[in-house]
Amino acid sequence: MYKLEDLLHLMARLRDPQYGCPWDLKQSYATIVPHTIEEAYEVADAIERGDFEHLPGELGDLLFQVVYYSQLAQEEGRFEFAAVVDGITRKLIRRHPHVFPDGDLYGAPDVAKLEEAAVKQRWEELKAEERAEKAAVPEQLSLLDDVPTALPALSRAVKLQKRAAQVGFDWPQALPVVDKVREELDEVLEAMSENDPQAMAEEIGDLLFVVVNLARHLKVDPETALRSANGKFERRFRFIEQALRETRRPIENCSLEELDALWGEAKRQEQDSLGCGS
Repeated sequence: MYKLEDLLHLMARLRDPQYGCPWDLKQSYATIVPHTIEEAYEVADAIERGDFEHLPGELGDLLFQVVYYSQLAQEEGRFEFAAVVDGITRKLIRRHPHVFPDGDLYGAPDVAKLEEAAVKQRWEELKAEERAEKAAVPEQLSLLDDVPTALPALSRAVKLQKRAAQVGFDWPQALPVVDKVREELDEVLEAMSENDPQAMAEEIGDLLFVVVNLARHLKVDPETALRSANGKFERRFRFIEQALRETRRPIENCSLEELDALWGEAKRQEQDSLGCGS
């Protein structure tokens, strides 16, 4: 089987100025980013669908993105792939003192097992120390530093809220968040009554943000939940399309009531197959 060294060699060949691939030679950090995001989502999709047969391939596609960036950096004299491996290994050793008490990857483990909560707390403390070391102006250090702006909005909202919660800026339980959801929904309705597009957009954003907060309190990942809802919508809409195809009726000629009835049928069939559902 090929090894990591072979993949690195392949990447170098693809970027060879004289004999490399014309497409690969034109790429840059910025042009590769969309592919990286897409590959990460394809890994998540394979896991969610339980498609472990194709997961190695998807993980390989994602690994290739790291190799690609490293090749670009090596060409510019910035760093090599080995620096990426070294950096993540050192960071994980540093963030797991309960596993590597002497900071030695191959040293004896600590016999004292820490509770998960204590491990998580220490992890956050170490991350805070790292943020402080990176801060250009220590006096302006924020808990929200290094939360990537390129994250999907739902995922970033969760991270921002978790950071704020570390210092107590959070509701103690879920029910007050439900009240806040109702409050934000009322503000959306008010903006609608005034027909103010800017206010409606702002209030919808506030509503989404607090719904994310509710999901976090209920220990539901909103990004995963919404992907699941998207999948459910897609299945049911495809059912409607297929049902109409079988009766040779164009979907454009159906009334909303007819479409809604088919949606209900799709929902009932799903619930019958699962024994429950919504």
